[in-house]
Amino acid sequence: MPTIEHKGVKLAYEEKGSGSPTFLFVHGWTCDRSFFKAQADHFARRHRTVSVDLRGHGESDKPAGAYPISAYVADLAHVIDSLKLGKVVAVGHSMGGITVLDLAATHPDKVAAIVMVDPAPFVFPPELKTPVSDMVAAIEVGNQEPRRQFIANALFLPTSDKKLVDSVLKVMMAAPPTIAAAAMKGILAFDGPGVAKRCTVPALHLAANPPLNPPHLMSQWMPKVVNGWTVGAGHFNMMEVPEQVNAMIEGFMRHYV
Repeated sequence: MPTIEHKGVKLAYEEKGSGSPTFLFVHGWTCDRSFFKAQADHFARRHRTVSVDLRGHGESDKPAGAYPISAYVADLAHVIDSLKLGKVVAVGHSMGGITVLDLAATHPDKVAAIVMVDPAPFVFPPELKTPVSDMVAAIEVGNQEPRRQFIANALFLPTSDKKLVDSVLKVMMAAPPTIAAAAMKGILAFDGPGVAKRCTVPALHLAANPPLNPPHLMSQWMPKVVNGWTVGAGHFNMMEVPEQVNAMIEGFMRHYV
């Protein structure tokens, strides 16, 4: 697997296809680049696609310390420059969704558009922030069961395919506890509305069921955002209903990019 080094951290990535603009796929918390396989394969028919393992995830290095969203953004900006990707369409899921938002706000010269696939909450409501904070505390003292329950119960629908649930659990639970805790702290500390104000590129938001960011609030934070909503899928909607996600991204590209 090819890697790019940024300030001593090796970042693994996978590249497919050719054509402009390049699609840059950014996975979520404790996931890896394989979570966007259906989209990378689909868009590689006409575009260059690059899927990255964020620091601490997948086959990339896992340094100790804090994991703010800004660290991922700096890494991705370096990847864009190193691979000479030009202005990318950055597609991010969950934690990756707020990462591509920050990437666009911080480096508008490197981003043509962003797609936020059920991004992490821009603002955590108390009924979610408290259990997530409790989960982080449990992870840090060696209790991984709340983490497992959160993934299995909060991120899928009762109708979700059990094989998919098991495969996602396997990847996410394999992430080192120190990384899981530090990365979630980075998500909790992120100022979604503040960063959204600085985002000037075309943006698509693809909500899941239930959405982590209700579309009406997304439209308040980002008045020009295009809202889409998948049917019959939980948080991992790009894996559960890839045909819906791919079609909405294509429509967004035709009309707004």
